[in-house]
Amino acid sequence: MILVYTHSVTPRIRYIFKTIFTQFIGVEVSLTSQVEEFISFTGVKFSYTKNPLGSELFFSSHSILFEKGIIDHKINVISYQGQKVFFEQAENSSLPFDVFAASFYLLSRYEEYLPHIKDRFHRFPAKESIAFKNGFLKVPVIEYWLKDLVLVIQHKFPEFKAVNRHFKFLNTIDVDNAFCYLEKGVVRSIAAGFKSLFRLDFDEFKQRVRVLAGRERDPYDTFDYLLNLQKKYGFKSIYFFLLADYGYNDKNIPVSSKKFQILIKSLADYVQVGIHPSWGSNTSSAKLSKEIQRLEAITNREITRSRQHFLKLDLPSTYRRLIDLGIKEDYTMGYASQVGFRAGTSLPFYFYDLDMEVQTQLMLHPFAVMDGTLNEYMELPVDDAQYLIKEIMDRVREVNGTFISLWHNETVSDNRHWQNWKQVFEYTIKEGTK
Repeated sequence: MILVYTHSVTPRIRYIFKTIFTQFIGVEVSLTSQVEEFISFTGVKFSYTKNPLGSELFFSSHSILFEKGIIDHKINVISYQGQKVFFEQAENSSLPFDVFAASFYLLSRYEEYLPHIKDRFHRFPAKESIAFKNGFLKVPVIEYWLKDLVLVIQHKFPEFKAVNRHFKFLNTIDVDNAFCYLEKGVVRSIAAGFKSLFRLDFDEFKQRVRVLAGRERDPYDTFDYLLNLQKKYGFKSIYFFLLADYGYNDKNIPVSSKKFQILIKSLADYVQVGIHPSWGSNTSSAKLSKEIQRLEAITNREITRSRQHFLKLDLPSTYRRLIDLGIKEDYTMGYASQVGFRAGTSLPFYFYDLDMEVQTQLMLHPFAVMDGTLNEYMELPVDDAQYLIKEIMDRVREVNGTFISLWHNETVSDNRHWQNWKQVFEYTIKEGTK
């Protein structure tokens, strides 16, 4: 155990010290504001306050962990030990920056509560983040910071040991549309066919006819391939299913489709499943509840995992709705337009509700790369996409973190603008499981 003295034990203090030491480093931590208790303790200890009590191991504190509410703090990013850091501290501090405050700022997504211009899908844009602006979005900086923290503590207390983590790889699949042409209904199929003809896209029209006539496999029906690859390499997967009512941004297969239901049931025998909350449910608890119940009825199991459709995330309201409806793990923490680490970490952590000033029981699992980011937003050639995936995965592997990738069933279809992207997917799997 490690004992930390601080002049005030706030909810933010409790959250970040438990997250850093208990969850990330694997050591129990106790907090005290009693000087006598701290002085009499003979084990591993340090102070976290404005000024040292004496000659103890001392980390100078930023004010953010002792505040309530949202304040627009000036962020000045500097370099330390090859990594970007912020919340610079006085020379007498054991680290030149407040690792606890900086970690809290990133994990709580503090900057997303500040005024900002949203993107066209009403999301917090990656380019608005301090990580993107200062060039550390592609780095799990918190893990690197904690390596420095552990070394500083060990220099004073050689007996201090962090639990050895191991690199983890997790594949996730969002099923927005299980099929490209099948199970869309007569009206949607006819309308889509006429649309293809109007665009003079005769190849798509012919493919649609062949699939509907049973002469060709639906290009999005890649599920056998995905399962076979999973069996071959032995990795874990989570599939998130969109079960929304039809809408402008929710053009999925009708939930009433027996073929779709059978597909979900069969996949659930081999993979973990979760809900892919619709665009429409992002402001409606009733819609979200209906979608969760639909998946529970199909799979005959409790649904506790989720990832937002379009990565539509409004803090803290989105997470509050998920919590209220029994979701325990969410996999939305990442950006659509850029690869990297939205919260500065690859490791799972609990959501801290800044408005309520309380740690919740919702575990957030950050993803590092998404297929659409690489192909549609960044418009990378296949080789460049593979290079970038390896670059980020190597960094995660270096700190024994967790690399989560986000794909869609249509990505591996080699259909139209996803041509040759099956090889990117297979490359990711091979790198992640080697």
